[in-house]
Amino acid sequence: MTHTTIATALSVFLLSMAASASAAPCITATTACTEWVTAGSAPARTLVYRSFPLDARNADITRAVVMVHGAGRDADNYFLHTLAAAFLGAALDDTVVISPRFASNNGGCADALADGEANWECGGPARWTAGGEAKGAKVTSFDVMDAILRRLARRDSFPNLRTIIVAGHSAGGQFVSRYQMSNQVHETLAIPVSYIVANPSSYAYLDPMRPTATAFAEHVSALAPGYVPALPAKPAPPFAAFGDDDGCTAYDNWPYGLQHRVGYATRLADDQLRKQLASRPATYLLGGLDILPLFGFDDSCAAMAQGPTRMARGFAYAQYVNQRFGAKHEVKQVPACGHNARCMFTDAAALALLFPKR
Repeated sequence: MTHTTIATALSVFLLSMAASASAAPCITATTACTEWVTAGSAPARTLVYRSFPLDARNADITRAVVMVHGAGRDADNYFLHTLAAAFLGAALDDTVVISPRFASNNGGCADALADGEANWECGGPARWTAGGEAKGAKVTSFDVMDAILRRLARRDSFPNLRTIIVAGHSAGGQFVSRYQMSNQVHETLAIPVSYIVANPSSYAYLDPMRPTATAFAEHVSALAPGYVPALPAKPAPPFAAFGDDDGCTAYDNWPYGLQHRVGYATRLADDQLRKQLASRPATYLLGGLDILPLFGFDDSCAAMAQGPTRMARGFAYAQYVNQRFGAKHEVKQVPACGHNARCMFTDAAALALLFPKR
């Protein structure tokens, strides 16, 4: 074998090794697995954890999972939760896992912000979970998710991508539920997008109707321990106009209802929001033990009008949108999980949703 032949063979070997190395997923919650995303011409940027670069060509990727963190804004932990799920689903190599961080340094939140990092509202109707606008920047949290989905849909980066799943737990579940109904990119991407809403404390109702005791009659286990509402001799319909609006006048305001919306959701009329929510696929992933007022449970009157527990609110909302608006949304219960993202997303029920086999 000549020196030239040896050198050529060595070059081929090194190139193949480099290709293999570049194809390995990034699986640590460190800066090595992060990049920045900007939305439109906005100068503010948002940090995302990702298992593969978003702008490098990768023909192995067939699936994208975008996971939204909870109220702790711990995108690093949610990145690891989703990587654990991908490992269990034998999907690390063909799935790009993304976890954006919607950082906040105001209103009781004290995240350290990098130079130029977007700073979202921590609470109120303009908070990041509801598509609110970043402080000092003309960009909303939903605009950032739009930008992520558009990058995923670029065929020069992911030519074989077949599905995108947008998922979130707790406050992230609130984000995903409201983003599902209000985003303006779903039908434009040429790639199917589905949404997984796990254990949020509240939902955006589409009219003044709210669940009655009848709505929970088939889901007694979803109620608070020891609480069984008494049904009248003639049970009421499962949903009725809210009867305590004098004492809870904000029950139908955004983000609990469609009134007085702010941020991204103002860009569409009420009827368009209703149409989009009903027509787009969504699954409500509910922890079978998420029936206690723990871990940031929303006990405001507007939230309590939707049900006594997170689990009860999820069952009621699915029934509401399916029966009243013709949606075909699904509910999956995770029997042994409370309000715990790792437990929820590594359960077999969640793995089948996150990493469907085709």
